[in-house]
Amino acid sequence: MSGFVAPHCGSITAADEGREVELYGWVGRRRDHGGLIFIDLRDRWGAVQIVFNPTNAPQAHAVASDLRSEYVVRAKGVVGRRPAGSENPRMATGEVEVTASELEVISSAKTPPFQIDDDTDADEALRLKYRYLDLRRPRMQQMLEMRHRVVKAMHRYMDAHEFVEVETPMLLRGTPEGSRDFLVPSRLHPGSFFALPQSPQQLKQLLMVAGLGRYYQIARCLRDEDLRADRVVEITQLDVEMSFCTEEDVISLIEGLWVQVWKDVMGVDISTPLPRLDMQESLLRFGTDKPDLRYELEIADVSEQLRATGATVLRSALEQGGVVRCLAVPGGSNLSRRELDELALIAKGAGAKGLTWMPGPLDKFLTEGEVAAIRTAVRAQAGDLVLLVADRRRKAETVMGLLRREIARRRKLIREGEWKFVWIYPMYLFEEDDQGNLTYGHHPFTSPWPEDMHLLQDRPYQVRARAYDCVLNGVEIAGGSIRIHERALQERVFEILGLSREKIHAQFGHLLDAFEYGVPPHGGIASGIDRLMMAMSRTDNIRDVVAFPKTQSHQDLMLGAPSPVDQAQLDELHIAIKPVT
Repeated sequence: MSGFVAPHCGSITAADEGREVELYGWVGRRRDHGGLIFIDLRDRWGAVQIVFNPTNAPQAHAVASDLRSEYVVRAKGVVGRRPAGSENPRMATGEVEVTASELEVISSAKTPPFQIDDDTDADEALRLKYRYLDLRRPRMQQMLEMRHRVVKAMHRYMDAHEFVEVETPMLLRGTPEGSRDFLVPSRLHPGSFFALPQSPQQLKQLLMVAGLGRYYQIARCLRDEDLRADRVVEITQLDVEMSFCTEEDVISLIEGLWVQVWKDVMGVDISTPLPRLDMQESLLRFGTDKPDLRYELEIADVSEQLRATGATVLRSALEQGGVVRCLAVPGGSNLSRRELDELALIAKGAGAKGLTWMPGPLDKFLTEGEVAAIRTAVRAQAGDLVLLVADRRRKAETVMGLLRREIARRRKLIREGEWKFVWIYPMYLFEEDDQGNLTYGHHPFTSPWPEDMHLLQDRPYQVRARAYDCVLNGVEIAGGSIRIHERALQERVFEILGLSREKIHAQFGHLLDAFEYGVPPHGGIASGIDRLMMAMSRTDNIRDVVAFPKTQSHQDLMLGAPSPVDQAQLDELHIAIKPVT
């Protein structure tokens, strides 16, 4: 191949008519039309039609006769307009074609295990096994390019705001940050292990102690998560920390970042300041702290209106300290019994004792005044159906949030093409884990609100955190907080979480010692680039936006990882494998 700078297949236009071009790419579709052979030649930038005429270029036509899908070729020819009526509006290059004078097969190809186009119905496991083929599909390449442009815009924005990119190490000491650590055995220190970073949290705080002032990093993080559809074990995040800042400083910085990213990548103007919601209000109105605001369905609490109701199922829940939440389904009076049963099944699957509705089985137990109060609370119109759940507050919020999303999906209420950002704040410093034990709401380095400090010891559940999350179209895309910067307060928070003095010193001594050498107030935020890309590319599958993802069961089907290792390697690392029982 010469030093000739070839145009891209997808960049040829009618302005190139009469120009001789040399193109490289993969063979897409091939058609033989009575002597003339047509192929779509594809590269990262798109595809263009190449025509092989046996009269004008017999040698090239002969080679084209043996072409198969996914061969890599070089084609040379002259750009011309397609004959009138044969244009293809579905292709960016659909007005033109290249009449070939030369054709060279650079590399042949086996028949792919699935069709290389965006309409493939291949199973995801098969596509992940042959990910290098799956990534040839135009949509996959477009998403990788979009991701590149997003990260490029982030670098440019952070540099313009005087942030310094610092690479933090991948081999760390294990500390609890919400998930299990991936451990790396040390060959030189038998019996000791490094941990791969769940985030650079402590290191970026130490950079603030070091006086850097403004840090950022496109950081790789690894978390040994349990199996969940929206999680992957390897994530990439924009990690940010700054000194002498308030919540408003961080929020303003990130809002400006979204403005630039959406303008540069999507050509969309984002209006700021972005709306904000108190977390408790979000849980009440939308049943989640990650609300999708592209539709108006709002949940209402009617507990007070129904304290004395004759509907036993509702009154009983209230007498046990629960709540009654309701949601209007626009035009829902036409829902079939099957659809209602499906919604009830969703509610029960989320742990609800049941789901009821009006008009429906409750009608004979409710007074006219109670019916009117319920319909007023959810602003129900004529023909609307009202769903009701009576349960503990947290359970009712979870169930109604799921129903809200499901109804919006089924009734096609989501306004596609809108970008609905919202900040959620404040969150609480502590919460319960699955076993009912006290744990942290954000992470243990988050600062409590000063006015709540008196609650820290006796009523920790009421202490608010100086934390903030940014949500886009129902997806959390960033989260951060103002950090604790005083040793005594940080130790106190660790103790409230149940850590012994010995464990605090062993796991966090390096951070606490640093806090004795002059620490600026500081805060920051991290934005998960994978989830951000999910929202921007409108996919609900996180594996669509990662080049080489693992499966939900944490396997790499292409590389065959994880895999066993040789006994010699285990011996060198002083590791013995215990059989699974």
